[in-house]
Amino acid sequence: MPLTFTLDPEVTRRLRDGILDLWADVTEAGGAVGFVPPVTREDIRPTLLRQFADMAEGRSRLLVGHDEEGEVAATAFLTRNTHPLMTHWIWLYTVMVHPRHQGKGYGRDLLAAAERSARTLDGVEAIRLTCRGGLGLERFYAACGYKEVGRVPGAIRVAPGDDRDDVIMLLPLT
Repeated sequence: MPLTFTLDPEVTRRLRDGILDLWADVTEAGGAVGFVPPVTREDIRPTLLRQFADMAEGRSRLLVGHDEEGEVAATAFLTRNTHPLMTHWIWLYTVMVHPRHQGKGYGRDLLAAAERSARTLDGVEAIRLTCRGGLGLERFYAACGYKEVGRVPGAIRVAPGDDRDDVIMLLPLT
């Protein structure tokens, strides 16, 4: 059964808790979403609260996918660029699908919903994201239409002696 996607949902306690659970579960399963295991909801909470503050100030928008039980199953944040010469593209951050839903095509569905959402934003001509190298994520994003446009070797240190590339991907919308 497909996910139901909502752009700019009302931020409720249930949504907040659902995103915290999703983020922790994705991280614990090895997902590259800004943390490394072990992680707790309390480790993630300050980062999520900053995202909510950006949303309240109009700098970021939340796309959330709910499963058939109404649980948060996927998220992505679409964030406007603040540099005046780069307002024609947006960032896509914290792209997550819950591990219990992996392999069902929901990641592709999430990216397609993000693309549809970005196309509704005035002046936006592209989506840019970065991903952690060494996990095959760049192949997934490429299969969804994104092109690798840059790579910073060893920019992400996940543990002592374990540095990963920061891979820059772009999806033109025009």
